[in-house]
Amino acid sequence: MKSHWEDIYATKEPDQVSWTQEKPTTSLDFIRSFDLPKTAKIIDVGGGDSRLVDFLLDEGYQNLTVLDISENALKRAKARLGDKANSVTWIVSDIKEFEPTEKYDFWHDRAAFHFLTTENEVKKYVTIISDAVDGYLTIGTFSEKGPLKCSGLPIRQYSEQTLNQEVSSSFDKIRCQTEDHITPFGTTQNFIFCSFKKRKPSIS
Repeated sequence: MKSHWEDIYATKEPDQVSWTQEKPTTSLDFIRSFDLPKTAKIIDVGGGDSRLVDFLLDEGYQNLTVLDISENALKRAKARLGDKANSVTWIVSDIKEFEPTEKYDFWHDRAAFHFLTTENEVKKYVTIISDAVDGYLTIGTFSEKGPLKCSGLPIRQYSEQTLNQEVSSSFDKIRCQTEDHITPFGTTQNFIFCSFKKRKPSIS
């Protein structure tokens, strides 16, 4: 898996991969809806060379982390940001092996979660976010109307109900919406985005 993504980011430009967005409007709208302080700890999981971090820096957020399995992807993002990259924490890790050392106020994942295709992988991910997130969660995945593969790899489609079901042990759903993402080559991919809030432990 890692070698696949390292090769993709070493050989293809942003306009040659389907997930590229000039402006991640839906993700930004979700983040703004939480009214987070600029000091909030935010992590973008599977961020690759996404421009989300650029927009968040421009809006004044100060504690940003970008995680991706591909070192080449993060090198691209750093090169694009120049000196601004020094104020971001960059983590090269397979999400299934990620061991967070801090709590996050907001966890963002657009198009990483749907690559986890087995029950064990999904459960591992949910365990990680249950431990690492103290505030909000937004996940964007291919919907049931979306593609069955991405970058040649199989994915797992989700509906609002099935996505909520996976994380409902620790998170309460806030809202969901679908989005037609237009790829750089003009095709359409339907996503489902859902936001959640970490449930406070009950006091017995």
